Order: sequence, then structure tokens, then C-alpha cells
Amino acid sequence: MTTSKDTKNTVGRLKNRPQFLAVRKGEARRGRTFLLEVLDRKQPDEPPRVGFTVTKKHGNAVERNRMRRRLKEAVRKSAGFAMENGHDYVIVARREVLGISFPNLIEQLAARIEGRQKAKPVSGTPSRKA
Repeated sequence: MTTSKDTKNTVGRLKNRPQFLAVRKGEARRGRTFLLEVLDRKQPDEPPRVGFTVTKKHGNAVERNRMRRRLKEAVRKSAGFAMENGHDYVIVARREVLGISFPNLIEQLAARIEGRQKAKPVSGTPSRKA
């Protein structure tokens, strides 16, 4: 008997502090709207797991929950398909998550998960100091 949990694209959850801290030892992929931390658990038979972090410096509880809900939905909609089995992912939100369009958020998240550092630009090009 198979359930919806048995499908190939099922993404598990990181639930306790030691799991989140273990992922910090992995690779960090920085972005404008979030930081993605990735750890290869060396267990290719297990599904990927994801955790979400939003610190208190990024707003009140209502704003933090909205950021978390947007990221969860982005993973559920399409970015979860890019996650590799046997990997753990922690997405650390920045306040900019609230300001970008949802399709752009999904594209940026998928790009970071796949290891592409350059996603579609959010708005213009960043200025450089000479």
C-alpha cells in the first residue's frame, strides 16, 4: 500500500535543534532574499529534509510567519522537486522574502537548490564601488 508520503518528491522536515545545527557544517549558498544551507548526509536512499528559520530581527511574529509560509509554499509548489535525496536544507529567510513576487521567489529558491548561484535578477544590477 502506498501513501502520498511514499512518492519520489516527498520532502521531510528538520524538527529539532541538533538537526539544524548539523546543517550549518555544510555548504552555504547566499542570496539576496535568503540563505540556503545544504548538507549531504551521504544517505542517497532517504528523502531530502528541509527546515525554515526566520530570526526575530526580521519583523514581528506576523511578518515572520508570513515569510515562513511563503517559503514553505515555494518548496511545496516546485522547488522541492530540485532537492536531492540524502540532503538536508535549511532556508534562512531575510526580510526581502516579503517584497518579491512569488514566481521570482520560486525561481531563486530552485536556482540555489540546484547550485546555480545566479538566479534571475530581482531588480536591476547591484552597484559597485570603485
